[in-house]
Amino acid sequence: MVGAVATAAVPFARFAHADATMIHRIEIRSFEFHPSKIQVRVGDTIRWANKDIAPHTATADEFGWDTGALERGDTGEVLVTDGMQTTYFCAFHPHMKGRIEILK
Repeated sequence: MVGAVATAAVPFARFAHADATMIHRIEIRSFEFHPSKIQVRVGDTIRWANKDIAPHTATADEFGWDTGALERGDTGEVLVTDGMQTTYFCAFHPHMKGRIEILK
């Protein structure tokens, strides 16, 4: 039961898979990415969840990857790869920005 309490208390925590990769969760709310900066490793997954009133995307600055349009309640994922673009924005609201740091 301790794990359930920790998960509820830390909604953006890194969650381990059996193969030691992680799922990183980012919420989109109030026209911002929360958190706006995350640290990941190659092989991890980043999952965006739109909790906002408007549709949003998570789109790499150079368009190398994209979640596609996420309506309220939708989620989108990107697999972290070596050399992937690490800055992103919302295609509908370009002032919304995020950063991914890939750890070695």
